Amino acid sequence: MSQQHSKKSESDVLMDIQGLKKFFPVKKGLSRLEKGSTHVKAVNDVSFQLRDGETFALVGESGCGKSTTGRTILRLTNPTEGKAIYKGQDIFQFNRKELKAMRKDLQMVFQDPYSSLNPRKRIGQILEEPLIIHKIGTKEERTEKVMEIMEKVGLQMEHYYRYPHEFSGGQRQRIGLARALVVDPKVVICDEPVSALDVSIQSQVINLLQRLQRELKLTYLFISHDLSVVRHISDRIAVMYLGKVMEEAATDQLFENPLHPYTQALLSSVPLPDPKARKERMILKGDIPSPLNPPSGCVFHTRCPHAIEVCKQTAPVMRVAGDGHKVSCHLLD
Repeated sequence: MSQQHSKKSESDVLMDIQGLKKFFPVKKGLSRLEKGSTHVKAVNDVSFQLRDGETFALVGESGCGKSTTGRTILRLTNPTEGKAIYKGQDIFQFNRKELKAMRKDLQMVFQDPYSSLNPRKRIGQILEEPLIIHKIGTKEERTEKVMEIMEKVGLQMEHYYRYPHEFSGGQRQRIGLARALVVDPKVVICDEPVSALDVSIQSQVINLLQRLQRELKLTYLFISHDLSVVRHISDRIAVMYLGKVMEEAATDQLFENPLHPYTQALLSSVPLPDPKARKERMILKGDIPSPLNPPSGCVFHTRCPHAIEVCKQTAPVMRVAGDGHKVSCHLLD
């Protein structure tokens, strides 16, 4: 974990996400599968804060709503409910003109570096496009800025004239990162930025992200399902399950003392690097419920080995367990 930012305080809050909900309407034919359900509850009342200069990670199984959370914060999809306070203003209330100006400060690096790049454009054109959209600099200044950011992310000058298909996966992700950074953002949302890469390339990209964070004073919202990657790069972690945050804590706290049964199960599934080492695994039974019709009470109770009667009836509230460690679980009562 980056020790540089581990002591951030509440006064350093850069962005405050409050009660975020994103429900997707479903077609009538599909809704018959889940009687009475008309919406997929992808994100259901999620709240957290991003602090200046830190890496905050969202982790969880596929389909838990972490990527939708990132995309909704950026207004790539509009929220159903909630607030995203940035510099004292609610992003969710911005009109088109205000949204365009805001996007200069908030950028995103996507999971698939190939599908997020226009195959018909040269890399130089792709990287200059954000500068043109935001009317930054003259043509010569834009070219100079692009060359500068390409060097920062480890690309060569001759790459300026090539097309996306001429690059490896790791190089494409560097291009995606360069495109996000070329407008000098404050916050970068990294949506599974290394999951499509080989392990050896993953470490290179993670080290690059950390170096750029120090040099450019960036704040990351890092979305991933890989706990080993998250442990290495993040300062704080929020664990999501079925559209809700189950637990939030500093990285060291979460790995040393997980309080929620779901977090405990996730961490027990991480393989140990020592082939002779043994540890007790916590195996979750059953499948993840449908977000069309999530369980009443605690959404995790259908798979929780410690569930009690109140878990089935009443949704737990997020409470502080000590030193910023938050957990949403009745077992703490």
